[in-house]
Amino acid sequence: MTPQDTRVPKAIRRRPGGLEIDWDGAGDTVFFAARALRLACPCAACVDEMSKRPLLDPATVPTGIGVESLELVGAYGLRIRWSDGHGTGIYTFELLRGAGS
Repeated sequence: MTPQDTRVPKAIRRRPGGLEIDWDGAGDTVFFAARALRLACPCAACVDEMSKRPLLDPATVPTGIGVESLELVGAYGLRIRWSDGHGTGIYTFELLRGAGS
């Protein structure tokens, strides 16, 4: 992991259909589709903690799911409240950097 992988983004914006993260203010911007991000939720209700096997059934996630709210968690991640009521996952900036590569 490099220091670049752990930095706090310059901006995080809700956009139609997902989130946009501006990592550096100089063009390193990534769009994350809402449904794909919801399906990648790393919380214990969505992923088995021991085996890392997904527990979330994709059929239960609406195609039009949206981001209701965002909350910074320390200087290392985001908590997203989804329109389906889910909101326990913490998406670390390291995880998001890897997903946006």
